[in-house]
Amino acid sequence: MRVTEIWRFPVKSIGGERLLDADVDELGIAGDRGWGVVDLATGNVLTARRCPPLLMASARVVGGEVVVTLPDGTELGEGDDAALSEWLDRDVELRSAGDEGGVYENPMNAEAETDWVSWQGPGGAWHDSSRSRVSVVSTDTLCDWDVRRFRTNVVVDGSGEDEFVGRSVRLGEARLDVVKRIDRCVMVTRPQPGLDRDLDVLKTVNAERESCLSIGCLVSSPGVVAVGDQLQPF
Repeated sequence: MRVTEIWRFPVKSIGGERLLDADVDELGIAGDRGWGVVDLATGNVLTARRCPPLLMASARVVGGEVVVTLPDGTELGEGDDAALSEWLDRDVELRSAGDEGGVYENPMNAEAETDWVSWQGPGGAWHDSSRSRVSVVSTDTLCDWDVRRFRTNVVVDGSGEDEFVGRSVRLGEARLDVVKRIDRCVMVTRPQPGLDRDLDVLKTVNAERESCLSIGCLVSSPGVVAVGDQLQPF
């Protein structure tokens, strides 16, 4: 399998940037989920599960700093919380990830968006799970779906990535331990630029893939990954 796409999502649940290469450290793709939008009323890190408009913005890292581009083209960074709050119509703060981890929410009933549950995520970067710092999916598994729906970091050609669960793999110069298949939630159904709301995505993943799409990995040895590099068992 060879890498065809690399994605970094600097701000949790906000659109990201496609890269030709990336440093991979113990937290994953350097800068990935390095920032989050915190709801000051609840203290939770907002995601598109609770706040769908986040998906309409995009973010990139420039000189180590995050730049968020709103749908109207306005560019914001850390400290521009008043403008970010006005856009989202709630008091928020753009924060870099710390050691404490974030609190996230998800509706158990995806169609009605009810029965919300919350949990504590890991520190260091705003990831949902301590068991996934880099996510990988194959082109065959994606079928005709847009990879942006799933916020996966690395796309490889071919198929069969699920077979790597429980094994170590080499991704470019980095070594990863493949820990799990990644279960999917209501966020994959949300609209975003160029993509309409689509409940059938989650229904299909639930029915045909046991609610999972892509694999979650931990980084055992850092390195650089580039488009064209191989993903192979170690």
